[in-house]
Amino acid sequence: MMRSLFMQAPSFDGYDGGAGARYQMKREVKSFWYPTWLAQPAAMIPGSRLIDAPAHDQSWDDIKHEVDDKELIVLHTSTPSFRQDIHTAELIRARNPRALIGLIGAKVAVEAQKSLEASSAVDFVCRNEFDFTIVEIAEGKPLAEVEGISYRAPDGQIVHNQDRPILTDMDQLPFVSPIYKRDLTIEKYFGGYLKHPYVSFYTGRGCKSRCTFCLWPQTVGGHNYRVRSIPHVIEEVKYVLREMPEVKEIFFDDDTLTDNLPRVEALAVELGKLGFGKPGFGVAWSCNAKANVPRKTLEVMKAGGCRLLLVGYESGNQQILHNIKKGLRVDVAKQFTKDCHELGIVIHGTFILGLPGETLETIEETIRYAIEINPHTIQVSLAAPYPGTFLYKQAMENGWFDGTDHLLTDGGTQIAQLSYPHLSSEVIFDKVEEMYKRFYFRPRKIGAIVGEMVRDFDMMKRRLREGVEFFSFLRHRKEAA
Repeated sequence: MMRSLFMQAPSFDGYDGGAGARYQMKREVKSFWYPTWLAQPAAMIPGSRLIDAPAHDQSWDDIKHEVDDKELIVLHTSTPSFRQDIHTAELIRARNPRALIGLIGAKVAVEAQKSLEASSAVDFVCRNEFDFTIVEIAEGKPLAEVEGISYRAPDGQIVHNQDRPILTDMDQLPFVSPIYKRDLTIEKYFGGYLKHPYVSFYTGRGCKSRCTFCLWPQTVGGHNYRVRSIPHVIEEVKYVLREMPEVKEIFFDDDTLTDNLPRVEALAVELGKLGFGKPGFGVAWSCNAKANVPRKTLEVMKAGGCRLLLVGYESGNQQILHNIKKGLRVDVAKQFTKDCHELGIVIHGTFILGLPGETLETIEETIRYAIEINPHTIQVSLAAPYPGTFLYKQAMENGWFDGTDHLLTDGGTQIAQLSYPHLSSEVIFDKVEEMYKRFYFRPRKIGAIVGEMVRDFDMMKRRLREGVEFFSFLRHRKEAA
């Protein structure tokens, strides 16, 4: 095997670029997702090393020595971080001319030619899933024979090999948690709504939903939800409980774990057998869910220790949900949320402003909707037209934006890219701050947060820190505007 290094390159201060992050940017409170898509091939190559520079606040000078003896170096990249990642690749090339350098991620999966043309420092890019692709390269297989890559031939020509068949037997993949334990400091990973410290990993890949804005199912994961067997998942959970006793929450990062209701119920039952959901058991679990899970399934999940659901509501306007092919009815989402509140399942709700069909009236509808259903916490994002998504194609065809890949400010704050004849990007940008303020600065919500702090000293320290970060986030947004 080649001596291999997997890297999330240094980037903006506080920038969350991990592949688990649906939107790569700085967030309203400190948040870092695990670089799971890098950890997976790292787990398959003996002697590999994984570096996640942003989460560990590492600069190039902090990690440059790590590249000196490596034969294969793989960087995860994204549309917002691409220019910075290319710069890192060039620094690596200057320091270690012999290394084989490759890029992975949705950006290069859909723009392979353009990505390779950006710099001669990059030898290859991987398209679609890349776990076994990277393994074959590390084993020394000639690039010309590796399926699923585009590469730079010795004469400089860019060659696109045939696609690699999609992986269906997910139990072929090893656990990623041992790589976290070996190479990462898990206390560096935060989620504003997750207990700390937490661990996240996938129990399956792909998402049945067809949301026009969502990046990973349209570029890398696909729409066929392929899953690990429940015994395989349970064994990794046991590993975390045994080897990482400081962990307080396990987040299953599948795009939508509740896509398969019988399976999520069976998983919850098995987790319950381990002690999840029992009095005194110090670890909870959580997952991504669609706002249409029936109460029966929610009851089974709660009994099996489910604490929190991350739910993409996106909009409170039914027509916008139709426009983005969300496959969700507002009335169903309201009943789902009511059921979660009654069962004691916490919700972190995500919303997006500026989607096709947005008006001042629909934004107001979404703000009022969020206040009405009252998730515990929210995240408000700007519609982001990532290359490879239907939204990107739609926005280009309609002239809603100019196709630039500059989705962030130089400081890592998200920019409003889409602008409509009746609604400017500047107005959409300002409405994000208004939504945050109207949701959180209510007596009911302030009272709930204060009550949470009074009951738990650790939560008090955390919420005070997050409050400072939140107001700093709002200040930086004003500067960006």
